[in-house]
Amino acid sequence: MSEQEHERLERLEEAYRRMAERVRERLEAAEERTAESLKLALIKAQDEAIALKELSRQEAEQVAAWLRRDLRHLAQALRETGEEIRTWLPVEVEAEEAYLLDKILSAADPTTLAWLELKEQAALADYDIWRTGEVTGPGVLECTECGERLHFTRPSRIPPCPKCHNTTFVRLTSRDATEPPAGEEAGDDG
Repeated sequence: MSEQEHERLERLEEAYRRMAERVRERLEAAEERTAESLKLALIKAQDEAIALKELSRQEAEQVAAWLRRDLRHLAQALRETGEEIRTWLPVEVEAEEAYLLDKILSAADPTTLAWLELKEQAALADYDIWRTGEVTGPGVLECTECGERLHFTRPSRIPPCPKCHNTTFVRLTSRDATEPPAGEEAGDDG
């Protein structure tokens, strides 16, 4: 990877964190916490990144899409399990990242997140797959080929699988992460 590409990817990781913080701030300041206010907060955070020349329009759209994907998946998992955010994340997350995710989700009610999920489900059907080069939030991704698990404690760029070099992954919840990786039996040493 060239130095220029490495710098671009680091910038996208930082942009993800800033965009998530801007969404949180806008949701906390919103008079009503509706699907429309969440959508507007994402658009304004994206526009701000462009206006401040932090990102190109294309990069801002991509970072916003990654953030929507991660929030949608997190909200869905939390609704299904009834767990709190810290118990859902199967890795030790830096306190500021857990705080940020918690604030975004607490600012948007479950109806808002469910609406966004349904509205974008058709367009984002492929968003259940995380790909090398994208940025993801804290959590565990599992390689779709070999079952290798990648642990993220903060928003980070997704590398190729270190075991098989595959480039597609699925996100695990805390329940999934306690089960042995695909192809392994409990108690296997590898």
